[in-house]
Amino acid sequence: MAKEDEKKESGDWKEFFWNPRTHELLGRTASSWGLILLFYLVFYTFLAGMFCLTMYVMLLTLDDYKPTWQDRLATPGMMIRPKGEALEITYSIDQTESWDTYVQALENFLAPYNNSQQAMNNDDCPQDKYFIQEDSGEVRNNPKRSCQFNRTILEDCSGLTDRTYGYQDGKPCVLIKLNRVIGMTPGKRGENNNIQAPFVTCGAKRYKAGDEWVRNRLEYTLSFQ
Repeated sequence: MAKEDEKKESGDWKEFFWNPRTHELLGRTASSWGLILLFYLVFYTFLAGMFCLTMYVMLLTLDDYKPTWQDRLATPGMMIRPKGEALEITYSIDQTESWDTYVQALENFLAPYNNSQQAMNNDDCPQDKYFIQEDSGEVRNNPKRSCQFNRTILEDCSGLTDRTYGYQDGKPCVLIKLNRVIGMTPGKRGENNNIQAPFVTCGAKRYKAGDEWVRNRLEYTLSFQ
């Protein structure tokens, strides 16, 4: 009896997979499977079309050279060069290896600002004038060109007269780099009659020692006047 039951179960399973009498595969005829496949083909084609249409409409609102939405920060982002751990630069004058990496980092950073490179890649803009590059009708004036920034402007911190950038003499050069802010015109009055003129203030850094706050480190902060 056990063998007969096993044969019956095996026959039922084979018949469910393929029934030669009704020509059904997994309980469905060829027309039924065709309708199911057609439904999912149309359904997923519609979803793909909706996705492509949504992406196309979204891309129409984007500009290749200017963000559509700009959340104007109160101050532009600031970074220093060279960068130390936790943005702190510590070294010993007597130990050359402690500040040699800072000197090399400054040299690599200022290499693109050599006068020859700037003259080749950027425009010589007149001083005290805004370098505004307007579009000509429907012709977009892109990409925008930048004004020259020659490293000779940095004088003693240019690395041309002092290859150690002052680190050997205990007067290290720290360069401050501002991120670009679209539409910012330094010197002009903006909202609330404020002058858009970023400046850097220096002061002693406060930190807590026990229960008291003390100041004995130099800190740089950026703000608008």
